[in-house]
Amino acid sequence: MLKRFFLVLLTLIMSIVVILAAAKDSPGDNVISFDEPRILMISIGIVVFLFIPPLAMSFFGNSVVRIISGVYQCFIVLTFLGLIPIGFLIPNGFLTILVSIAGTLVSITSVVVTLLIDRNKEVK
Repeated sequence: MLKRFFLVLLTLIMSIVVILAAAKDSPGDNVISFDEPRILMISIGIVVFLFIPPLAMSFFGNSVVRIISGVYQCFIVLTFLGLIPIGFLIPNGFLTILVSIAGTLVSITSVVVTLLIDRNKEVK
């Protein structure tokens, strides 16, 4: 249970870091940047809000809940994978690419741990 929770929490932290990295190297007016902190905080708040379901589901050991959580986290993996090529479009976006790759690896690990760890234990 704690492994799943900490991996989802680490994925949340990686998501916030990639938002901050992308905001640091923002190339235009219609993107997230440190020049408009209110919009940056709203974006981080939306990400935190979207991570509430997998964080809550990480406490349950039921196989159905774990499968739903694993599918939900697969969408997060796809998001990180989509950020990798976007990092090439950002000038000086090397940090965004690195954090996206790290987030992808952490997310894949979280999905594997969610789906495979403790699957043989009975839930009472």
